Amino acid sequence: MGTIKKNRLFYSVLTLLVIFLGILSRKISFVPLYTGDILYAVMIYFGFRAIFFLKPKITFILSLLFCFSIETFQLIQWEWLIVIRKTTLGHYILGQGFLWTDLMCYLFGTFFALFSDHYLRNKN
Repeated sequence: MGTIKKNRLFYSVLTLLVIFLGILSRKISFVPLYTGDILYAVMIYFGFRAIFFLKPKITFILSLLFCFSIETFQLIQWEWLIVIRKTTLGHYILGQGFLWTDLMCYLFGTFFALFSDHYLRNKN
């Protein structure tokens, strides 16, 4: 198996694991709600690593911009967008409302993903 396929598989598995952890974090009452926001940013980072073959620092910047854009997009309250946000999938992807604390969670999550990625790649 080629390096690109191995990397794609590795980051895809990490992305799916983070999705599972994110959903699980919402189902366990004692887990703080911001954990899901942190894991969302981690998922975006690893998902981007699975799709695009960019350097980790570039992936970090793009992931952070993506997360910040989604959060800022929550300030827009178009009727059709509100309807989408009321669905389960729409809520998970687009969120409900803008929170400054979410931006901090995304920053922390992307930093965590970047450092985890560095550790995992240099472990051997």
